[in-house]
Amino acid sequence: MIGFARFLSFVVPTTLGAIGCSSASDHDPSPYEIDHSCQDDGTDGATSRCLRPTQSSDYYVGQANKYFDTLDVNADPASIPNYSDLVARWEWPPWLLLTGYTRESMIETSEILRDVDPSTVPERDCEAFPEQPFARCYVVFEYEGGACPIYEEFTFNEAGETTFIEAWSDLDGLRPMADVDRWATAPDVPRLSTRVPGLGNDQGRIDPDGTWMREAERRDADVADFAARARDPWDTWLEALKEAPADFFARGCGW
Repeated sequence: MIGFARFLSFVVPTTLGAIGCSSASDHDPSPYEIDHSCQDDGTDGATSRCLRPTQSSDYYVGQANKYFDTLDVNADPASIPNYSDLVARWEWPPWLLLTGYTRESMIETSEILRDVDPSTVPERDCEAFPEQPFARCYVVFEYEGGACPIYEEFTFNEAGETTFIEAWSDLDGLRPMADVDRWATAPDVPRLSTRVPGLGNDQGRIDPDGTWMREAERRDADVADFAARARDPWDTWLEALKEAPADFFARGCGW
């Protein structure tokens, strides 16, 4: 979580140097061409674009806004999205990659942030789409230090639960899409959510140790990195924090 990263960068001691963790470099996958279309449809390893919307556009946009409500001290604290139990959040550099994993951790960290690093999210522009990710948003977080523009996407399962959240800084050079492609509809947008095995089965459940994930790791360095972090989310997150430059938060917000 963007705000949580800033908070812990102040309070986590330098003894993090003792922590060791795996990364995508440990897997050394061979070169590949990214395919964002539906893969392995009907299996436990199906990718997210095998699913079609089962809810209204208003529902998907509403769920995205509920997510931002959890990070907005002016919003109703009871406004919480319908998370899958294995929901994951991936925030691309300069943020810290896997920053949330499981419903419990997502809710707990957002509650902590309301007290230790409060923000508001006054600017929100969200749209629903007929292919995954079904909700996509441009938002601006307001912190004491200034505004932080973010582009964020939301993937859902058949039941309408949020299974994957993916974020980029809304700054030149950090967005995943071309300038003319505001809503990232081009087939080659380098998002992770369309490549992770399991997000396209009915429940949208991933298995970091499953056969489908292991096979995907061998051909996709980003999936390999995600799976390694999902197997040990806390230690790998702390390692990412230790390795991040001191001003990563300012860079991500454009300060």
